[in-house]
Amino acid sequence: MDPLKIIEKYYSRNPKLLEILIRHSEAVANKALEIAKKFPNVDSNFIYEASMLHDIGVIYTYIPKLNPEGKYPYIAHGYLGREILEKEGLPKHALVCERHIGVGITKKEIIEKNLPLPKRDMIPLTLEEKIIAFADKFFSKHPDGLVKEKSVEEIIKELKKYGNEKVKIFKEWLKLFGKEEQNG
Repeated sequence: MDPLKIIEKYYSRNPKLLEILIRHSEAVANKALEIAKKFPNVDSNFIYEASMLHDIGVIYTYIPKLNPEGKYPYIAHGYLGREILEKEGLPKHALVCERHIGVGITKKEIIEKNLPLPKRDMIPLTLEEKIIAFADKFFSKHPDGLVKEKSVEEIIKELKKYGNEKVKIFKEWLKLFGKEEQNG
């Protein structure tokens, strides 16, 4: 399976967003594959493919300068990506799309915060899902296409907006994936 062919199928009408998505996804994939080396039993091929496809649902979200025709809020890109990849016959990859947002979103949070998402847990469960979600935290998509790696401190500051529990999960991932806080 070639993830780039699937991405191009959905992004052919928006070359700028395609370019930004590919740069972001390549950065996430490279970081995820580097982490995966520490775990001999993970499926590195799957990690590469799912990292490349994790944000495919962005094509349906409203981004003023990049995708003004998008009909959904950005937070919906996870479950929208799941729907795309399920149609493509990739159910495991589809779950990565849905579960990579933040450090995961619980059904309880969706209900309490009235988020525009299906009411179900969207939390990374497998080691591969966690690796990809973790790697994704280090990179944002920028309208100019630049890819800059965030420091651990920047990520923690962003996650604090969503509560201390999110920071706690990220710090557990830092320990699990062997990246010390000081190293940023």
